[in-house]
Amino acid sequence: MNDYWDVNLAHWNGRAAAHAASPGYPVARLRSDPAALSDTIAFDRERLGRLDGQRGIHLQCHIGTDTISLTRLGATMTGLDFSGNSLDEARRIAADVKAGVRFVQSDVYDALAAAGGDFDFVYTGCGALCWLPDIARWGRVVASLLRPGGRLFIREGHPMLWALDDEVDDGLVLRYPYFERAEPMVFTSDGSYVETAEPLGPSTTHEWNHGIGEIVSAVLYAGMTLTGLVEHRSVPWEALPGQMRELPGGEWQLTDRPERLAHSYTLQAVRNA
Repeated sequence: MNDYWDVNLAHWNGRAAAHAASPGYPVARLRSDPAALSDTIAFDRERLGRLDGQRGIHLQCHIGTDTISLTRLGATMTGLDFSGNSLDEARRIAADVKAGVRFVQSDVYDALAAAGGDFDFVYTGCGALCWLPDIARWGRVVASLLRPGGRLFIREGHPMLWALDDEVDDGLVLRYPYFERAEPMVFTSDGSYVETAEPLGPSTTHEWNHGIGEIVSAVLYAGMTLTGLVEHRSVPWEALPGQMRELPGGEWQLTDRPERLAHSYTLQAVRNA
């Protein structure tokens, strides 16, 4: 087991309960409104389309709010995550809203052995790929999970955004690598990306960036055909504090000339026969 895996697992296990209690996640809304969707799924609802009768797997599902939302679009969902504490919260939320999601504890790279294959679609959301050291290996895993003709669907923070210094509040400053490197970026923080009243101690993470070309190449080399790539001028969290304004639907955008930055992207591909 790699050091990065142990370090990141401790981080996510320590944040799971606080995230489930945070207003930054739509847990209360999912419980109170049987038609509600998470903001992230609502943003891409038209691109996702109706999912009736389809079997999907959500990689790195965390506490499962996007996974549950996908069931509300008609899919039969499996949620996969390596954090047992996150899945405990996900199972509680799913039980509360009577969503029939199968949750599986596994590292992404072991997903086929843990969850099986022949899925109609693989979904992965914002803030997932940065935890993986090898994007080409990830692409091969995704292809192995899909039936021929099955679809990959990604909504993710743009690698250009991940390369910016989020501690600067008066300009766009490149600080972190844009391209994948063998060495991780190491961060230690006692906070979180969502508001929480829960006390959080210092936690260390190991993370990687992957350029758009590297992500697209990983998809193509794994035997998939790219069917869509849309870059967005918003992202579903305040990624650059002090420099962004909130938009409807939980999205955030640069206050000053947002057209300068690709904030996030949606990518779709299908597995070749």
